Amino acid sequence: MYAFTYERPSSLSDASQLIKAGAQPLAGGQTLLASMKQRLSSPETLVDLSKIAELKDIKLEGQSLVIGAMVKHAQVAESELVKSHLPSLAALAAQIGDKQVRAMGTLGGSVANNDPSACYPSAVLALGATVHTDHRSIKADDFFLGMFTTALESGELIKSISFPIPKKAVYLKFKQQASRFAMVGVYLAQTNSGVRLAVTGASSQGVFRHHALEDALNKNFSVDAAAAVKIDESDLNTDIHASATYRAHLISVQTQRAVKILLG
Repeated sequence: MYAFTYERPSSLSDASQLIKAGAQPLAGGQTLLASMKQRLSSPETLVDLSKIAELKDIKLEGQSLVIGAMVKHAQVAESELVKSHLPSLAALAAQIGDKQVRAMGTLGGSVANNDPSACYPSAVLALGATVHTDHRSIKADDFFLGMFTTALESGELIKSISFPIPKKAVYLKFKQQASRFAMVGVYLAQTNSGVRLAVTGASSQGVFRHHALEDALNKNFSVDAAAAVKIDESDLNTDIHASATYRAHLISVQTQRAVKILLG
């Protein structure tokens, strides 16, 4: 590690001022600290967000569950409010990494980082969530722009995310066993505006909605309808863990399983 300045403000306004001045926000540190150790990132000032109380709430607002950016994975997994109103999100959080990762990693850090194999982005996109920052609110469909890339501007900080409560939803994850990231994760939601389906882990460009599967399931919500959709593998990732062909197969199989679960 190298020398840097460490700040730990207790208010969002103080943190925002430091970040606007060029400091790097520190949430759970699961990616950032490892990057700093390897000299892949070298911020001169870190702003630890862990003391800011307003970033740690989980609350119900109307028909949406609002979760603060600094809420940890373990807290999402264990929250009675989340398990009661959005059990698919609690189940997703319980599958992230291992116990140590879940004890430190945060919702906001994961979404802001937008790792192409992370779990939370699929929930944000499939549920049509809204990302609230210290400047504005961003719809999920406008937020994720590609691998490790989001609509967040320099100096902009996520405060919370609003998840509309769906009629039904489920997340199925095929893990890469060493990292526990998603080789393919499928989040399927039946919402008031129709079926939404997001895929993570399959594309090097990051999370995406699979519109062909959505269209088929909006017309006929059945396992057969999902199975009939040919998954285009041309934009899918091939790496040491799996080929694009295998990932295409997993998208189809996981979607069929998800439909079967939601049909009861």
